[in-house]
Amino acid sequence: MIDLVMKATNDYIAQMPKIQRKKYGQFFTSKNTATYMAGLFTLDNSKPDISILDAGAGSGILSVALIQRLQEYSWIKKIRIVCYENDPNIIDLLRQNLDIVRNRSIIPLDIEIREENYILAQTADYNNMLDAEPNPEKYDLVIGNPPYKKIGKSTPEALSMSDVCYGAPNLYFLFASMGLFNLKDNAEMVYIIPRSWTSGAYFRQFREKLLGEGALEHIHLFESRDKVFSEESVLQETMIIKVKKTCIKPETITITSTDDSDDFTNIRTMIVPYTIVVSGPESYVYLVTNEKEAYTLNCVNRFQNTLPSIGLRMKTGLTVDFRNWEALRDCGEDDAVPLFYAQHIQEGKVLFPIGKEHEYIKTSQPGLLQRNTNYLFVKRFTSKEEHRRLQCGVYLAEQYPGYSVISTQNKINFITGLKELSERLVYGLYVLFNSTIYDCYYRILNGSTQVNSTEINSMPVPSLSIIEAMGEELIKTNDMSEKACDIILRSYIYGQDRAS
Repeated sequence: MIDLVMKATNDYIAQMPKIQRKKYGQFFTSKNTATYMAGLFTLDNSKPDISILDAGAGSGILSVALIQRLQEYSWIKKIRIVCYENDPNIIDLLRQNLDIVRNRSIIPLDIEIREENYILAQTADYNNMLDAEPNPEKYDLVIGNPPYKKIGKSTPEALSMSDVCYGAPNLYFLFASMGLFNLKDNAEMVYIIPRSWTSGAYFRQFREKLLGEGALEHIHLFESRDKVFSEESVLQETMIIKVKKTCIKPETITITSTDDSDDFTNIRTMIVPYTIVVSGPESYVYLVTNEKEAYTLNCVNRFQNTLPSIGLRMKTGLTVDFRNWEALRDCGEDDAVPLFYAQHIQEGKVLFPIGKEHEYIKTSQPGLLQRNTNYLFVKRFTSKEEHRRLQCGVYLAEQYPGYSVISTQNKINFITGLKELSERLVYGLYVLFNSTIYDCYYRILNGSTQVNSTEINSMPVPSLSIIEAMGEELIKTNDMSEKACDIILRSYIYGQDRAS
């Protein structure tokens, strides 16, 4: 079944321009990925009738993979499947593929294709807007490869699911939220979605709903970005999640991962405590793939503070240079002040000037200026291939006594405080963020190459006094290397009685 459907789908992909499919956020699942997803469901042999929902069905790849798997179980006597798809270009192909399955299935199939907007079709039920007692259809199995498309915060879809939206949402997490709504109690949903939802304020409401009404049971991670949608040439950080609709959280969660192959033959498996993966007041999901990462989470999560709780905060640089060309200067002149870029961060220190163009700014706009005080500067962007995600440098105001204010380009972050940071406090922060453990922790927390200040501000850190003590040790060694920071930090991690 699946081979016939894949051939027809690949023919469609070849003749339908990608720009046309992008209007619907449409990217097709590979055969191996669809088969793997279908295999994740736990089937109950006490239920001879199975109902399936595939929203955003496309050409029906996931539906067919799941139906093909169900052929193996003699106790299943009937399958009902509902497919939502509102792209008129692909409806005929979807219908054709499901007819192939209907004719070849040894189990009777009740197939319904709904040519309507999946989200808007259920707005009334989802928001309890009906006069009568709501009675939305619920399903035993929900499977999905939702559309990946940003929409405006005032679009009908966003307004209909305002409980999970913050700012301009992406259709993929609206589909996942509605999929959870469509599940029967204790039933399961398997979705392939981007990794972006696992952290950050933008997805907080979605995480609260998904993890409040459901329990993550299985996560599959792809180490290679180009194998998930192998026919599509898509570079997307994606994951497969299996969610059970229940308020009872499991003790453990299964995390699997695959390397550069796309046939799922080399799967690595870890069984991890649920509280390690789903943790913290922001309900972040930490994607661990090996024992080293599990150890990292255990180490850092022992600390009870965050930067804001000890009077500190990471902020994003103030100046968007291309919007302020008229204020930029290549050389110092009267009333011009230093404008610091990521290039000024070198080997743990902040060096200035370095002969870079536009490294001064002359402005009276208060929003572009900050006090010349001590900071820890942290690069906001690194490349995927770089050894470290967290790259930082110590900035000491005393080295630039001729300025009362400075500016920072918005491609760096800086850590500041309600009061001026002491020299040893800045060096102590450097110990934390230049350590292997914190770099590893952030990579687990965020799979992208951007260092997000919201996420940094949520990370556990030691107390203020311990950070200062670590800074004092680093100043004595005068060694800004990652190894030196690791030695200092580990002495406090292993001595947790004084590090709590």
